[in-house]
Parts: sequence; structure tokens; C-alpha cells
Amino acid sequence: MEEQDAAEGAQCAKEEKEEKEEVAEADVSAPDAEEEEEDEESLPHPEILDIFEEGLAKLVQDPLLCDLPIQVTLEEINSQIALEYGQAMTVRVLKADGEVMPIVVVQNATVLDLKKAIRRFMELKQQREGGVKHVSWRYVWRTFHLVFQGEKLDDDKMRLKDYGVRNRDEVTFMKRLRKK
Repeated sequence: MEEQDAAEGAQCAKEEKEEKEEVAEADVSAPDAEEEEEDEESLPHPEILDIFEEGLAKLVQDPLLCDLPIQVTLEEINSQIALEYGQAMTVRVLKADGEVMPIVVVQNATVLDLKKAIRRFMELKQQREGGVKHVSWRYVWRTFHLVFQGEKLDDDKMRLKDYGVRNRDEVTFMKRLRKK
């Protein structure tokens, strides 16, 4: 029994010695903290940007964030996280051409918050796809309005909940009729 304990003790001591040697080798081959800082500072901006985008692409592969585009913004990540935690809701905005825009707003959002979120969604979409450079949003809101279940969302200060809009509800982006 004592011989077995002694053999096990010798084996453990040998393993500990090997681990210490590996750590010592790693310390020798690892650059100093100052050298690492110099290497980081010497990278040109485009390379740092590429490294950041690669990391962001890996982050977006997470199941929680997989719905987001590759060139994601911090605002989109925060919106998606808030949505997952139930702090936000998705309002599906239906355009006249049949396109559905999934707009994320906080739970107690007003009509004005929804309009701002639509504007931001369209601006990001235009940046990613190209196309129209400038949209007059004053013209858009004078010409179109939002409708939910036949009711116009006219009051910008009124909350969406007060109109009955809930998560995943569809709001229609409809052209105003001219008054004669």
C-alpha cells in the first residue's frame, strides 16, 4: 500500500514539474505587456477595423443575435437584446408595395418613437443597399400616416399601447387622402 502511495506521489510530482516547465516556457515566449501595447498601437486603422468587424461577425452568429445583419450597429444589438428580455416589442410596418419592415421599439413607445424608429430603419437600409441619399421625412409624414386596425395613429404623443398595438402587430403605412 505504501509503495502504491509513493508511486502516486512521484507521478504527481513529475506532472507538477512538467506543468511548471510549460508555464516557464510560456513566460519566456510571451511578449511583455509593453511590447503588446506597442504592437496594438502600430496597427493601422483599417486593420483594427477589420479585426473589429471579424469579432462582430462572430458575435452576430450567436442565436440571440442571428437575425441581425453583418454590418450591425450598437443600436441594433441593444434593440435585439431588449426584445429578448421583453423590454421592447416588434411592430411590423406594412408598406404599400407589400414590404414588411420589422421595427423594434420599447414597450411604452409613443407614435413619435415609432416614426423615429421607421426613419432609422430606412436610413440603415439605404446605407447598406445604396439608393436614395436623402429623404424628406417632413414630406413623408405629411403625405403618409400610420394606421392600426382602421384607426389612424395621429397623435404623436400617444402611446402605442393606448391604440392597442402589441408585440408583432401590423401597422400599415398608408397614403393620406387629399382634402378638397
